[in-house]
Amino acid sequence: MLASALVFAVGNGAVRHVTTEMHPFQVVFFRNLFSLLLMLPWALTAGSASFRAVATGGRLGLYVSRSLTSLAAMMAWFYSLAHIPLATATAVSFTTPLFATLGAALFLGESVQARRWGAVCVGLAGVMIVLRPGVGLSALGDGAGGGMDFGFLVLLFHCMAAAATVLQMRTQAKRDGTAVVVTYLSLFVTPMALIPSLFVWVWPSWPMLGWLLLLGGLLTLGQLAMTRAMALAEASAMMPYDYARLPFTALVGWLAFGETMDGWGWVGASVIVGSALYSMHRDATERLRQSGPRKAG
Repeated sequence: MLASALVFAVGNGAVRHVTTEMHPFQVVFFRNLFSLLLMLPWALTAGSASFRAVATGGRLGLYVSRSLTSLAAMMAWFYSLAHIPLATATAVSFTTPLFATLGAALFLGESVQARRWGAVCVGLAGVMIVLRPGVGLSALGDGAGGGMDFGFLVLLFHCMAAAATVLQMRTQAKRDGTAVVVTYLSLFVTPMALIPSLFVWVWPSWPMLGWLLLLGGLLTLGQLAMTRAMALAEASAMMPYDYARLPFTALVGWLAFGETMDGWGWVGASVIVGSALYSMHRDATERLRQSGPRKAG
């Protein structure tokens, strides 16, 4: 999950660069197209049996629904990255774990312990320190009130769609495997994303195609890492680690675009990272405690 956070931070920087010349909807299409091209060789060779098992096992319905929520989340996220500073957008996106944790408890029947709720709530408190409503939110949108409100609403919509995607990913990854889940996602989302992109189509230059290929590769790698994490542990346990995206993204924003967070922003980031580290420590302690009786037995 930490590797996923780092790769997504770099990939989001690539999204910001590409959206300076292309509409976010078109970038979503190319991101999934190149992801599909990267995964197809595996699907047609070593993974062909696993790939066919999903199609013949009557499990495509969940893949279609997850593709729809993933497309909605990506379109909203890419739009947000085109209009909002990277670190600020990432901070707001951390409302996703709250939706995911709630959904895991309500729909997946996962037992969410009090300390996990506490880690999520502390992390969200750190997000509020970063944003400082009435001050920090002025960074959202294009600077006008309407643009700010619309950008914020789009970002919140992304968080809800992303939470729904995470919960579906958890169910799929445990049953079908990481590579199968990511390949089917690209297979379904690519034609879905083509439809809205046609309304804003602009042919990319050769250098821009190179950036799109890099973007597709990075985000595919991040998706593989996140899907694998969801297969190894409960969604509510993994989401606090996603807070590491904020310092990673802040570093990318500073190096690539000269964007910086102020002192309060870093205080909030420290609170967020602290909550993730606390959750990590408690999970490790719990595993050690449970391994003792098993070894004794």
